[in-house]
Amino acid sequence: MTKQRHPEADAQRAIVHALRVVLPCGSIVHHSANEVTSGSRSAKSRQAILQGMGVHRGFSDLIVLSGGRVLFLEVKSQTGRLSPAQADFRDAVRDQGFAWAQVRSVDDALGALAEYGFTARVKAPPSRSRIGRAAR
Repeated sequence: MTKQRHPEADAQRAIVHALRVVLPCGSIVHHSANEVTSGSRSAKSRQAILQGMGVHRGFSDLIVLSGGRVLFLEVKSQTGRLSPAQADFRDAVRDQGFAWAQVRSVDDALGALAEYGFTARVKAPPSRSRIGRAAR
């Protein structure tokens, strides 16, 4: 049996771990489990229940709360793209003045913290790309 690969999930786990290390004590890094990915009938029913309870389509994978700031992070694999619902969410968040970034690696996430003025216990590495700018 072949081991399944989950590049976005692997990247997200690494990002969460790194953020918990570098952010000041008391910071919150939260994953929003906002969709049921199975196409089964019970999964569709569960998704409808979640939406009725306030799950928002396209909501970012991670929310970072630290030092009075809020940052929404959408984690993508190296080839992943935003869905239309995710792009709509990004635009709504930015229109309200919140920070949002699409990240593919720990370095991207640390760069987003620096770009949006978050205080970290560790200095972010020099950015190799303009975090979130390509998706704006």
